[in-house]
Amino acid sequence: MIACLATVAAFAAEPRPEAAIKNKSVEASVFLDDKIKADAVLSADCLTEGRKWIDKNAAEAAASRKQDPVMFRNGAWSFERNYAVRSVVDGHYVSIVRSDYMNTGGAHPNSDVDTILWDATAKKRISIRPFFTETADNGPTMKAMLKDVIASLNIEKKKRDTTETATAEWYKGLEPKLLKIGAVTLAPSTEADKSSGLTFHYPPYAVGPYAEGQYVAFVPWEALKPYLTPEGVKIFGGARPKGDDDGER
Repeated sequence: MIACLATVAAFAAEPRPEAAIKNKSVEASVFLDDKIKADAVLSADCLTEGRKWIDKNAAEAAASRKQDPVMFRNGAWSFERNYAVRSVVDGHYVSIVRSDYMNTGGAHPNSDVDTILWDATAKKRISIRPFFTETADNGPTMKAMLKDVIASLNIEKKKRDTTETATAEWYKGLEPKLLKIGAVTLAPSTEADKSSGLTFHYPPYAVGPYAEGQYVAFVPWEALKPYLTPEGVKIFGGARPKGDDDGER
């Protein structure tokens, strides 16, 4: 009886997806964390995107199964997308990490990561451009930012004993361009309502082999101080909380 109740409780505790599909070709689901669900507009924005992602993968899986049913002999393709709030700065800048899991019957599952910066006041997605005086491709801000990103990645690789891949070859995909430097979030801070800097999120293969997993590079706001706009000066401050980088693989 106790074991049965424990099983029921564990099942009940499992989060339910906000959108899902399951058939012979695909199992796909989208999850939003509670902070996102508390904002109706943000929730709708993420869910609209997530449903399009499900539909796209479902269509591709169905087409692949029709063309080569043998590919599905071990079961349907599996996809999962999670939206999670990383920080809320100045009461309205919401950084979200979007994590994807994909298993299409290959040698191993794959994962991806992207980010969203949401302005809860304007009720729309924005970029980090308003926080910097200039963000031109190959401009001084982006060059300085990339230099610090690579320095942070090198430190993280040393922690993991993977310095043999801390090379220009593995970093060649990173460029001093806002759309090529990596998926960015505002890092949390020890100072309330502030951000301690920028964190850049990289999926497996982006800056290292699959076996190394994901990487997160941190650039403290002090390094970016010469390039900040008044709005940037307003939102940055404090230090990265102890343990913020724990388990980021």
